[in-house]
Amino acid sequence: MKLYPAMDLLGGRVVRLHQGDYEKVTVYDEAPLALVERYVRAGAERVHVVDLDGARDGAATQAALVEKILRETGARVQVGGGVRTLARAQAYIDAGADRVVLGTAAVRDKAFLREACASMAVVVAVDARDGMVTTHGWTEKTEISAVDLAREAASLGAIAALYTDVARDGTGSGPNVPATAALARSVAPMEVIASGGVGSLAHLEALAREGVIGACVVGRALLEGAFRCEDAFALLRRIG
Repeated sequence: MKLYPAMDLLGGRVVRLHQGDYEKVTVYDEAPLALVERYVRAGAERVHVVDLDGARDGAATQAALVEKILRETGARVQVGGGVRTLARAQAYIDAGADRVVLGTAAVRDKAFLREACASMAVVVAVDARDGMVTTHGWTEKTEISAVDLAREAASLGAIAALYTDVARDGTGSGPNVPATAALARSVAPMEVIASGGVGSLAHLEALAREGVIGACVVGRALLEGAFRCEDAFALLRRIG
């Protein structure tokens, strides 16, 4: 299993939300470009960057900052948040994004998802609360199950599904290992990326030992020093 350090942007700052709640924001002092560069120096093969303003409002508000990160850090980055048109997705790819993450648009517009998958590397964000998909920065709940969305994404050519249990995100209380592993088995061999709740190396190990989860994104735990990237990478290499 791989580790992708995560960085969420809100108003130009590095932040984390608690359970996806925009009223419960923790702001960090780290400068966005410096943080990405630190993760790359630690050995990160890919960094996960999210425009939270865009995720909520659909306007890719932080696009200029994200594109600056892509141009100036040299990191392999998967970018999400507010990517709701093919033009916006292509702009990120042209700026150097390794992958684009589609959330709300993937749920609402299957033709768009199909077209995007045909021309670029697409990760579909499967953001769920109680097993049902949420959209618009996790503020709206749908009647679509996480498994159904992931299976449809796989059928349309998405290269990965980013599964977030919204209730765990930003809590450090532990990921939803059974649900993540079950989702991974249901869409294999498509990569499933776990997200939400990782607060310790033990949590990371629990995901890795399932043997079916391709990667995990971690944000708050790294920002607050619960463990170091270097130690996480060493652990994952040992597990194999």
